[in-house]
Amino acid sequence: MAEENLMTCTFRILRYVPNLLRDEWMNIGVLLVDPEGRLHVRVLAEEPQYARLRRLYPAVDVAVLRALQADFEAKAAQPGGGAALVAAMEETLSNALQLGPQKAVLTANAGAELERLFHDQVEPAMYRPAGAGEREHNRASIRNRARQVFDRAQINGRLHHGVKVEEFTAPGDPFRLDFGWENGTRGFLHSVALGRDSGQAKVLAYTAAAVREKLPDAEFTAITEAPPQRGNARQDFTARMLESSQIQIVPLAGLDQYARTLAGRLN
Repeated sequence: MAEENLMTCTFRILRYVPNLLRDEWMNIGVLLVDPEGRLHVRVLAEEPQYARLRRLYPAVDVAVLRALQADFEAKAAQPGGGAALVAAMEETLSNALQLGPQKAVLTANAGAELERLFHDQVEPAMYRPAGAGEREHNRASIRNRARQVFDRAQINGRLHHGVKVEEFTAPGDPFRLDFGWENGTRGFLHSVALGRDSGQAKVLAYTAAAVREKLPDAEFTAITEAPPQRGNARQDFTARMLESSQIQIVPLAGLDQYARTLAGRLN
């Protein structure tokens, strides 16, 4: 990547601190400020992430944490530089929330960098036992693999990351599509773990229908850990649901070819 295409962003990690005396904390979000002073925010949103937090800290007020994304975005829309907004936030955060030290990072795409930081520093690491196979894939691991493929195809910087869908569904909808692109047509890509709960596929199908009410030509792609296993009832159900919603299924093994094709369309 050419150095002249890079920009310097600053970021701080948002931490949930259930016990100040014991110095216990967990990373729950990222606040990033780009060179133009815009604030980009990503806070825990998916239920499995909150389930993990509840297991570790049963007294956590999840409703308060769920409201943080919208609260921070409302503050980011106010006049003033992003750095000043972050500093003001620090003064008003509750004792259970803290911001880590400010750090700088070079990147070509602030949105992509926000997602990378969220994956690396907030999402729980995935540990595989020896001999574990594809069944260990989850959405986070699929999304990370997809990001690596898009980096190799040199299109990651041209994609939108963490695309909010509330403009198509309803205000306050926290759901985000993993990636988006546009070249006259708009397209969206989302990670779906076929071997796990089919709930994400249902949400994706609902979201696709809502988006197409306003963008009839929108294209949707589900990135999966592997092709659907025919004969596996749950995966058959998920595959049929996606296909009936006109959502293309692209397994990780075929994502390099898909990315090369998409690169040609984005040029």
